[in-house]
Amino acid sequence: MATVTMYCTAVCPYCVRAEMLLKQRGVSEIQKIRIDLDPSQRAIMMERTGRRTVPQIYIGETHVGGYDDLAALDRANGLLPLLAS
Repeated sequence: MATVTMYCTAVCPYCVRAEMLLKQRGVSEIQKIRIDLDPSQRAIMMERTGRRTVPQIYIGETHVGGYDDLAALDRANGLLPLLAS
């Protein structure tokens, strides 16, 4: 299964929903980068993704986007193949 990395904060409800969806699809471990604990990580996230909001999710080297993007990918049956790669 591909490595999942998620930029997140402790109080973000979309981060919680993204984690729940990923776990429902069989992801057992998510590398969380807490931008609320390390503000320098927000700058890195913005440089990598071009976005300011969390979550920002990577599956392997593929930037999926935020929760809405992740859910749309799942509805289009694209999440499981990406996780399997």
